[in-house]
Amino acid sequence: MLSAAVSGFLSGLSLIAAIGAQNAFVLRQGLRQQHVGLVVVICFLSDAALIIAGVAGFSSVAQRVPWLTPVMLWAGVAFLLAYGALRFRAAWQGGEALIAANAAPQSRRRVALTVLALTWLNPHVYVDTLALLGALSTHYAPYQTGFAVGAVAASAVFFSALGYGARRLAPILARPRAWTVLEIMIGLVMWAIAASLAVQALSGGTA
Repeated sequence: MLSAAVSGFLSGLSLIAAIGAQNAFVLRQGLRQQHVGLVVVICFLSDAALIIAGVAGFSSVAQRVPWLTPVMLWAGVAFLLAYGALRFRAAWQGGEALIAANAAPQSRRRVALTVLALTWLNPHVYVDTLALLGALSTHYAPYQTGFAVGAVAASAVFFSALGYGARRLAPILARPRAWTVLEIMIGLVMWAIAASLAVQALSGGTA
């Protein structure tokens, strides 16, 4: 159970931490100190709902279609390797940075609608939660619940740190080199998880 929870936490954190429009929005709201709690709660609850749906859905399907688990496991390994490679390429290209723009305060309604759109209209969020995390969770049967708890905890920790720690992170995130280091760390974690899953699958550890 503990191993499943730790893997869920690391997997969820790696996927969530990738630079994207949603994270940039959370950071900017944190830097401006505008409706931070609202933004963090919406992001967390949305992620939690999708993670739980993905894990529960794949567990149910895997019981009816046993061969789907190893197929999706290897698909997940391939995805993690490819996604990690993209992060390394982004680190090589560099140029990312976050500069807090001076802007007029926005209403709670506008902020809520914006973060909901950035979350639920992003196709990558469904790949990450419903597909990838759901598939990876089946590898930890019968402890998929622990995997889901770990992934949900990663979401809570990440968005809280991102929103409420933005002020302290501002000087660091304004430097492109910081993003380069972040991308490399994400890539390494992705590849480490992929390698761990592949080794266990080859040794007959798949569910």
